[in-house]
Amino acid sequence: MQRDPFYYVKAISKWRFVFMLVAALACAWITVYILKLFIIQFVNRSTTLWGLYIEFIQLFGPAKYNQYIESFGMIFQFLCILGFFILYIYLFYERAKRSYHDKCFQNMLREISYIAKGNFTHKLNAPPIKELEELAMNVDNIVEKLKISIQEERLAEQAKNELITNVSHDLRTPLTSLIGYIGLIQQDQYRDEVELRYYIEVINEKVIRLHQLIQDLFEYTRVQYKGAHLHKIPVNISEIVGQLTAQYRYQMQEAKLECRQFISSGKLMVLADSNKLGRVFENLLWNAIKYGKDGKYIDIHACEDHKMIKVTITNYGSPISKIDLPYIFERFYRVEKSRSEETGGSGLGLAIAKGIIEQHEGFITADSNGEKTIFTVKLLKLEKEESSISSGLKS
Repeated sequence: MQRDPFYYVKAISKWRFVFMLVAALACAWITVYILKLFIIQFVNRSTTLWGLYIEFIQLFGPAKYNQYIESFGMIFQFLCILGFFILYIYLFYERAKRSYHDKCFQNMLREISYIAKGNFTHKLNAPPIKELEELAMNVDNIVEKLKISIQEERLAEQAKNELITNVSHDLRTPLTSLIGYIGLIQQDQYRDEVELRYYIEVINEKVIRLHQLIQDLFEYTRVQYKGAHLHKIPVNISEIVGQLTAQYRYQMQEAKLECRQFISSGKLMVLADSNKLGRVFENLLWNAIKYGKDGKYIDIHACEDHKMIKVTITNYGSPISKIDLPYIFERFYRVEKSRSEETGGSGLGLAIAKGIIEQHEGFITADSNGEKTIFTVKLLKLEKEESSISSGLKS
């Protein structure tokens, strides 16, 4: 910020400025007058100086001496008054400057006290004083960081409440069924062994779902807080995709879906944890099967993209709305809001997938329109030299 060198003068009111000029002039004249009387008294009392004064009069003559005194005395007196006038103006200016500094400092203290009461939207009005400008800037930075911290704390509290609500709902539903069916078995409220086996099968399904939900919660927590250890080795993406396609062939046949693979002929090597990466693509492929039943195909593309390995999984089922699309990688977020067991999982799969990909320094995105939904994963390509070094370390 460029400061005006005359901002102190501009801050002084006109009547006060005039008063300072008049006072400085009066003080200068009085000072010169007193100084003149003092010099005269001093000369009169000093025998040596008085003798020199008499000698000057005799040397130049009384008439000529008086002429010199009148001529040079007026000029000397004017210069003395001017000098003292400037001195007093400077002193008055410094006093006004100090008073202005004190006033600005007091105003800033009041503003800081106002902010300290919780008014974090208020910005300090910094005066054109270097030190106070820096103070105001630092205080504003602290307040801004405090606002961000408070906002993050509120979001964390909101996320915690949502987490408790969602986990409670997802745990309560199968637990309620478990309690109900176990109660029926304990009270022998079944007709025959066939009905008993049916109850036990339902209980088994609910237990499996509870186990999967708890596993997802632990996995999400480890990924979210960087607690999951990654055992990175050279991995061929083509092999992982091929294995998963074979693994889910039966599910795709049941959903009447055909998997079309477009995978580059060469090796698509990345340095990754194969188990974690397999879970990511397993989740994406399972989602494509679950939500792509209205379409006929699932397309898997894998290729090099500059220094990245790019994998896309496309389904042609029901699209994801533009409202839901930005949030599908958030924990417990479901496009289908009823949180039914039949229409959705734990709501953690995509959040876990995103966390795993970010741990691998990669990217995962989603795009959807009226025709298709595409999930894209990008991972850093493993160069040949790096692959050889990693293989050597492994061996």
